[in-house]
Amino acid sequence: MSEQFTPDTTAILVCAGNATRMGGVNKILMPLGKSNVVGYAMLAMQACPDIAEIIVVAKPEAEDEIRRTAQELGITKLTHITPGGETRQQSVMNGLRLTAKTSEYIAVHDGARPLVKPEHITKVIRDARVFGAATLGVPVKDTVKVVDDGLIIDTPYRPSLYLTQTPQVFRKRLYFEAADFAAEHGLDFTDDCQLVEAIGGKVFMTTGDYTNLKITTPEDRAIAEVLL
Repeated sequence: MSEQFTPDTTAILVCAGNATRMGGVNKILMPLGKSNVVGYAMLAMQACPDIAEIIVVAKPEAEDEIRRTAQELGITKLTHITPGGETRQQSVMNGLRLTAKTSEYIAVHDGARPLVKPEHITKVIRDARVFGAATLGVPVKDTVKVVDDGLIIDTPYRPSLYLTQTPQVFRKRLYFEAADFAAEHGLDFTDDCQLVEAIGGKVFMTTGDYTNLKITTPEDRAIAEVLL
């Protein structure tokens, strides 16, 4: 008889950005389908059997609406809503400090990525269990040019290039170690994988799909509506 599986991962939804490219509109609360942007992100985490709890890091003024959304959608895994910090890195740490002691991994996810699939969340978590860290991503479709002062100076080898998405999953102990190193050396990253890379850690690239888009501009929301 097989042992019963116990979820071991805390999802940290980072929703505390300034939404400058949305004209100051809080994009995580923008209507989408039958709910809003963060609602669909929570639903994906709720549906993933590997996720034990959900922690949302958001602006204080958004807390009531997030709680209402979670209640309306039947989100039972939401345990905390906490304010963000001045940077993304600080915001993730605010969520990390609230994780359950029983959680062995954290899945850091952009709250503005509402279309991530539960099966891809499971896939990246399982890769992180093997490698210690893993992130969702997709191969770059277009040829990328490196430009300096308006002139092309290099063309990277396209098959080795990936667009990084979220969730990015880490063994919790490893993330704490990387965050401590960054704090000691005054480093601040906008991508959580860079934290682990800074201490020599390796991050596995788990292939997801192109529908896991980030709502950054009004056009992105329109595309998400079509995909839904």
